[in-house]
Amino acid sequence: MSSSRTALGEAEMAAKREVHAKAVAVERPLRILMIAPTSFFSDYGGHIRILEETYTLQGMGHEVAIVTYYKGSDMPGLDIRRTAPLPWRAEYEVGSSRHKIAFDVYLAWQSLVEAMRFKPDVIHGHMHEGALIGGVLAKLLRRPLVFDFQGSMTAEMTDHNFLRKDGRLYRLAFRLENFINKMPQAILTSSLKATRLLEEQFQLPSDKLVPLPDCANPRRFDPDQFTPEMKQQLRQQLGLPTDTPLVAYLGLMTDYQGIPHLIEAAVRLKQAGEKVHFLIMGYPNVARYKSIAQQKGVSDIITFTGKVQYQHAPAYLSLGDIAVAPKMSTSEGSGKLLNYMALGQPVVAYDSAVHREYLGDLGVYAPSGDVAAFTEAIAVLLRQPEHRRELGQQLRQRALQTYSWQKAGEQIVSLYKQLTK
Repeated sequence: MSSSRTALGEAEMAAKREVHAKAVAVERPLRILMIAPTSFFSDYGGHIRILEETYTLQGMGHEVAIVTYYKGSDMPGLDIRRTAPLPWRAEYEVGSSRHKIAFDVYLAWQSLVEAMRFKPDVIHGHMHEGALIGGVLAKLLRRPLVFDFQGSMTAEMTDHNFLRKDGRLYRLAFRLENFINKMPQAILTSSLKATRLLEEQFQLPSDKLVPLPDCANPRRFDPDQFTPEMKQQLRQQLGLPTDTPLVAYLGLMTDYQGIPHLIEAAVRLKQAGEKVHFLIMGYPNVARYKSIAQQKGVSDIITFTGKVQYQHAPAYLSLGDIAVAPKMSTSEGSGKLLNYMALGQPVVAYDSAVHREYLGDLGVYAPSGDVAAFTEAIAVLLRQPEHRRELGQQLRQRALQTYSWQKAGEQIVSLYKQLTK
């Protein structure tokens, strides 16, 4: 009898030890291998999402290694592991490029090398190439794959004029995108619109999709840290007029982002006699847009800064009285809006599902592509300084309450733990 009780006690103790071991395993810091098929870090778009996600996960005690292309800025505190450079291609192009296939072959090899060294618990692929490479690694290592979906691959390639929607290559690319979308165990979507696109256009089950909109960093983008004296000094450094309302933009400088529409809005406002100056920040194509502004006679009311490093972005953006989002793409996120919101700036934007998701009823909208309406929306705010301040304050509160990276980090970690049980 005693021997049977002893055996039973030992079995119970073994079961308890197993439960305890599993609990410890769940609570230990996770090791996350992120695959970023881009020149991380660069000061625009999806790079901000990767950066803030990583800092948030590290702040929660988890280990993150980022595998990315050869070029890009090394950010403090991040474990970034880069590919070798292509022998025949020292420079990288923004957007779609025929060289990108070679970049991704190098990235796939480096990801395999780093996965063997790092031994991740989870593979987190950004963009479709990252998900494809991550999907192969996930099968080899028997690890879960999380896909960070920031927009349709084929739609983005069409926006960049790399594909024609009626072409044969588009159909092949769409099939590849459909294949990649089915590889991960879970997909983080950067907007509710993206979630609906995956459900409706790619027939993915809703329980596989986790909406995780881009978030704001209200400490970094805090308007109270910039005094009037600091802003006045920066205005002088940039050669900006001291007593003129500023319309600010920070992001990629491309046609599909709406830069020609900003120049045209400046033309119309100047013709109408409005007192205004445009502060347009970002890259590439700066020389081209400067030339267009000069040809149209508005170079005196537009300042192009070129590339602005992320650490300087809050100070530069804080100069704006009105922020603008003339992006016409319906397939991608628009995370720059959150920086505008966190800084307490009113936003004039083209009317799209993604813009409305962030701004709600507090945005000032114009029909997409309608330059005349966009210009008039700016003009109305120029004449209403008190309304501008009220909208800005409400937008900052919306950013603080709804778009928190800490809450997003908790959601990501919860997903990781479900997949690693």
